[in-house]
This record gives sequence, structure tokens and C-alpha cells, in this order.
Amino acid sequence: MSDLFGNSAGYAAAICYLAAIVGSVYALFAIWAAHAFLRPRRPTPPASYPPITILKPLHGAEPDLCANLATFCRQDYPAAVQVVFGVADPADPAAAAVRSLVAEFPDRDLELVISPRRHGANAKVSNLINMQSEARHELLIISDSDIAVSPDYLATVAASLGQPGIGLVTCLYRGAPSTGIWSRLTAAGIDYHFLPNVLVGLKVGLATPCFGSTIALTKATLAQLGGLQSVADQLADDYALGMAVRRAGLKVAIPPFIVGHMCAERSLHELLLHEIRWARTIRAMDSSGFAGLAVTHAVPLALLGVILGGLTPAAFILAVALACRFALQAELRRLFQLRNGIFWLGPIRDILSFVVFVASFLGRRVEWRGQRYGVKADHTLVYYSEAD
Repeated sequence: MSDLFGNSAGYAAAICYLAAIVGSVYALFAIWAAHAFLRPRRPTPPASYPPITILKPLHGAEPDLCANLATFCRQDYPAAVQVVFGVADPADPAAAAVRSLVAEFPDRDLELVISPRRHGANAKVSNLINMQSEARHELLIISDSDIAVSPDYLATVAASLGQPGIGLVTCLYRGAPSTGIWSRLTAAGIDYHFLPNVLVGLKVGLATPCFGSTIALTKATLAQLGGLQSVADQLADDYALGMAVRRAGLKVAIPPFIVGHMCAERSLHELLLHEIRWARTIRAMDSSGFAGLAVTHAVPLALLGVILGGLTPAAFILAVALACRFALQAELRRLFQLRNGIFWLGPIRDILSFVVFVASFLGRRVEWRGQRYGVKADHTLVYYSEAD
């Protein structure tokens, strides 16, 4: 019996060694993919820019909400820009944040829509449907509330959408931590795991992303897809819209720049809840591709090899894994000007990401905006209860 367990541990250690080596090579490939993503120039500016309506669904008093929303009010854009904000509850503190923005930017076209009407299980999409009737311009940009952008954001997105064959524009994002170790660890997870995984997926042609950071398309295209109502029950409404655009024979463009995603987690519990939801969302959309991400966790796999097989040869493999991961972190920080302040805690972030990856396989329920949902086989949501 001891021989059986000994052999099993040896086989498991060998698998961990091999996976850690593959993960180390993957980290080096991700560096190359990052360079390739930034290599193309931004699209040539069009002769004229179309007017734009930005739809901002809001819920709750998020940290730095006013500051993030203000970046959309300070755009250097040579045409009319309307920003429509939406909340479901008139007592929502986000409504007060919008009113302060209206006072701060009296020369901007800002509107607030308050409506509790539900159109499906996805509360954010219901909010967007309620807001859409106030949109006056043909070009729509939907963007999550926790996103911050540079002044040339609208001009770049509009130029990308104006290219031939493009039906939708979306944007990659980096982590923008608030305060505290947990928000910085969350930002590091975005910067050092999500970002390189997407870059590699795009480079090898396996990723078909669409992100809530930016969904830019015309009203005509949205109507062709069946409108926002078509994704009112979807867990990943952004991904579903991107796939619908591709099925319609149009392309989804991702310009070579990134926006900021505010991270405000205040505890390990909040970090795990949010990241497990993200992971289960990705798993629901592409289960085989998500499972393949196991090899990207080189450092935890090498540590498992140490536990199962001893220091030899695992110590060398662990050193290689750490070196490759630190090289990836350093290059991503340089290329994308990342400021999560967590560089030397990268191995701890790697272990956390591995824990999230494993936990994502241990259920299908998710907690989102204070409510619990189940996810059906068709990726639609089933409401369960209010979260504690």
C-alpha cells in the first residue's frame, strides 16, 4: 500500500513539474504577446466624428465613483457627447454622485434615469434597457461604473468603430487599486493573470472577448442583434453581445490601449467572492479553454511538486517558474504602466489565483451585487436569494 501511495505521489509530482515548466514557457510567450498587442498603431482618425451617447449603469456608492465617472466628462472629443446614468432606486447613493457631477460639469450633457423596472434576471442589463430610451445619438458606448479612462478614450474608440467590417469595439483593462492590501492584490490579479491570459488568447486566436469596460456599437447594430433584451438573462452580457456581433459576420475590435478598472476589495472574503464569480463566469462561457488555464499557474504547481516530490528537482523548477513570472510582471508593468504596488508579492498573488481557479470548479452559484444566482447550462441566471 505504501508503494502505491508513493508511486501516486511521484506521478502527481511529475505532472506538476511538467505543468510548471509549460507555465513558465507560457509566461515568456505572454511577454511576446503583450509586445505584439501594442505594436499596431491606433486607428487613423476619421474625417469627422459621430455624436456619442455613453450609458453608465450604476449601483451603490463605489469608492472613487465620482472620480471615475468624471473621466468620461473630461473627454477631448470634437463632437456632441451625451452621458446617461441609470439607477434602479432613487435612494441609491450613486444618484447623489451623479447630481454632484451635473453641478461640477454644467456645460456637459448629463442625464440621470431612475427606474426600478426589471426586464430579466440581469439587473445591470435591466438598468441599461431603462436608460436606452434617453439615448439621443446613434453611436452607443456602454461602460461599467468602475472604469476610468484617458481624455483621448472616445476619439480612439470612435476611430476604431469606423474601420471597415467593425461591428463592436471593446477595451482591455488594468487594475486600479483603491487603498489597502486586498485591493492591490485584486489589481495584481487583473494585471498579472487576466491581462496576459487575454493577450495570449488573442495572439493564438483562441480568445473571443468582449468586456464590460467598453462596449461600443451603433443602435442599428444593436437592433440587428435583438437589442439589449436579448441578453437580459445572461450572466456574461458583455461576452454574449460580442459573440452575437461575430455571428452577424462583423468583427470585434480591441484597440492597442487599456483603461483602468477600479479595485476596492477591503478583505480576503470580498476578494474571493468577486474573483470566484469572475472565474465561474469565464468557465461558464468556455469550459475547455478555462480548464486549459491550469498550466498558467506555474508557481503554485511547482510548489505542489515540492510538497509531493521533494526539493529535487522541484527546487530548480520552482526557481525557473519564479524567474519567468517576475519577468512577465516586470514587462507588463513597463509596457502598460501598471501601478498596483504589489510586484514583490507576486508569488502570493499567484497562489491566490490558483485557489480561485480550483474553487471555481466547486459550484455554479455566484454572488453579484448583494444577490445570489445560479447559472444554467445556457449561461442564463437563476435568482436564489439576497446575500448575507
